[in-house]
Amino acid sequence: MNKEIRKEQEYLDKVMGTIAKQIYEVEADAAKRKEEVIHIRKHFWDDLKINMDTFDDYLETIIGMRQQAQDLSVSQSTHRHSYHRLARLKRIEKDPYFGRIDFTEEGTHETEQIHIGVSTVTDEVSETILIYDWRAPISSIYYDYPPGPADYGIPGGGIIRGELEKKWQYNISNGVIESMFDTSLAIGDEILQEVLGKGSNKQMHSIVATIQREQNKIIRNVSGRLLVVQGAAGSGKTSAALQRIAYFLYKYRDTLKADQILLFTPNTMFSNYVSHVLPELGEENMQQETFQDYLDYRLDRLFIVEDPYDQLEYLLEAADDPHYKIRKASIQFKASSAFFEGIKRYREALEESGLIFRGIKFRGQTLVSAKQITDTFYSENTSLRFLNRIDKLKEWLLKEIDQVEKTEVKKPWVQEEIELLSKDELQKVFTQLEEDSFEFYEKENQILARIIVRRRLKSLREKVEALEFIHVKKLYKQLFDHSTSNKLWDEKDIPKEWEEICLLTKEMLEEGKLYHEDATPFLLLKELIQGFQSNTSIKYVLIDEAQDYSVFQFEFIKRLFPRARMTVLGDFNQAIFAHSNNLADFHALTSLYGPDETERITLDRSYRSTKQIIEFTRELVPEGEQIKAFDREGEKPTLTVLPDQKELHEEIIAKAEDLQNRGSHTIAIICKSAAESSSAYQSLSTIKNLKLVKKSTDEYEQGVIVIPAYLAKGIEFDSVIIYNASQQVYGDESLRRLFYTACTRAMHHLHIYSVGEPSPFLTNIRSGRLLITQD
Repeated sequence: MNKEIRKEQEYLDKVMGTIAKQIYEVEADAAKRKEEVIHIRKHFWDDLKINMDTFDDYLETIIGMRQQAQDLSVSQSTHRHSYHRLARLKRIEKDPYFGRIDFTEEGTHETEQIHIGVSTVTDEVSETILIYDWRAPISSIYYDYPPGPADYGIPGGGIIRGELEKKWQYNISNGVIESMFDTSLAIGDEILQEVLGKGSNKQMHSIVATIQREQNKIIRNVSGRLLVVQGAAGSGKTSAALQRIAYFLYKYRDTLKADQILLFTPNTMFSNYVSHVLPELGEENMQQETFQDYLDYRLDRLFIVEDPYDQLEYLLEAADDPHYKIRKASIQFKASSAFFEGIKRYREALEESGLIFRGIKFRGQTLVSAKQITDTFYSENTSLRFLNRIDKLKEWLLKEIDQVEKTEVKKPWVQEEIELLSKDELQKVFTQLEEDSFEFYEKENQILARIIVRRRLKSLREKVEALEFIHVKKLYKQLFDHSTSNKLWDEKDIPKEWEEICLLTKEMLEEGKLYHEDATPFLLLKELIQGFQSNTSIKYVLIDEAQDYSVFQFEFIKRLFPRARMTVLGDFNQAIFAHSNNLADFHALTSLYGPDETERITLDRSYRSTKQIIEFTRELVPEGEQIKAFDREGEKPTLTVLPDQKELHEEIIAKAEDLQNRGSHTIAIICKSAAESSSAYQSLSTIKNLKLVKKSTDEYEQGVIVIPAYLAKGIEFDSVIIYNASQQVYGDESLRRLFYTACTRAMHHLHIYSVGEPSPFLTNIRSGRLLITQD
């Protein structure tokens, strides 16, 4: 093996020499291009001959300006390209590759050594590829095959077959090969063990060196409109999704840009947590936002809108509220496909009757009444498409406003406003007139009157253009009238609490508030009536923590991005929202694009936690035995039962200090809710640099934090402390998945505390899975 390492070190030295030479050349070129850009900007007008005496002179000047601008654009583009290439080369300067395959192509007798890294490196003299990008077609062999027959697809649909002789994995540090492994089916358990054994960081990082075969299927899958990934906690589904984006940007680099990809994340903190993966691979970041951000943007100032975390906080803390059961039933029904279809039927019924309009007023006087608008709409040609009828109604109202303008200019209030105009406003009018005109005064007044009336009518025209004469708020409220709703759903589809749900919803609407479960349905109705504002520029949509979305929301997102392919990632063992039961296991999503356009991949191996933590957490959920543990040894989780809050806080403070002393950089004290987190934070304030994570927290920092379980989703920590896993706190069966989510955040250490009797979730854990102590 030492001989093999020496031989490989020689190759590594050669590669690094090539990279160093290219860095030197690109740095020189980048500096040259930068000087060119500065020079062109500084002397843009000096080098331009400006002559406007004749038409030919004018034309020559314009051509010169365009040429100068084009030269500047080319220099800027070349400089930008050099800058990005330099960044890629410096990123791999000391660690250029991580793997190698020895491949003999069918029909040849020569075995080629293919080194694989984060970016391609070519010897520019011999034009030999020294390192292949991990996304290159041939690199897929590294992830997908053990030694033996292997093949890979090439652009255009062809297949290259051959024999994979050997597969190597390297541990390179600062240009030195510290170790290399001859691997078989799995990508280097030794290196994966080392990566997973390290402490967590404030950002997620690239996993290209340790991508497993099942993750590679996600990354390179390009078939169908919808890819659904069900993955166990810690199975690497989010990492694989980010590598998938990088793969798309590589494969379709001539036609796809990063801003044509959208990732829906659960919260802003998670967005920041994953934001470094693509730049680490030399790619620009895609667009990221939460679905709530989108709702807030589209519902701008229409309502006070509840967000998903306020909704969840209510469900976690308000079980004694008299409306609790009604609200829970409301959430589940409004998230269903039945409710979605009912709203579509409602919009169709509005073609015949039921549309509610606002009258058009100007200066306190009704120009067109709501009844006139209604009569006009329903007397028009009903054979036209609904949206065409709305458009014709809008044009009619704009013409009515034009007529009003003609009559208003002659009214006394206009003359009064003319007399109040400032000198600056008058001067603008004078420039439009010929001062020596015989009719100067008359023209002045006519123009001034027209300007004033148009100014006053401008906002009215804008509201009509925006279709604000349609009273969508009242239309949504009308949806919950008995006379309306009994035509839209079969009795078997609606919950038994429907009448109470209707009353509760209408009360909120009257107060100018919107429950979170009503936000997407309201927007859907608005779009169906006013025309869908879809985004056709987005080509790929990825949805993480997809188990927290409703069927209704998926249907809505599909219509928002009609040309996009969708990747959906989730784990139903972590489905913590009340509406999650409606999805069950993602099978309902097949109806989005149909079975022929839908592909499903399951990741059942968990890499995040130690074997001992996984063996414990998989017993918390039904069918948890299907989750496989990666063989990384660690300490068993502990359960400590305490008599009161005082001892609880003393124990947790001591444990946090002990974990820090033992090298844990990220320690999460996880609570059930934001309310419990706030209380715990106050009681544990003696912990040095303790931080409280709220829904508004933008960035997760290392150290000790107190955090609600639902905000910790998707993030991992060296050590997790479950604040109070008592019967009193986690006694309800509906909290099982929330508790599971909290426990699966731990990479190396999991310590559970309970004041009094522990949660029933812990009573049937197999003997030996949990070390229990009781004060």
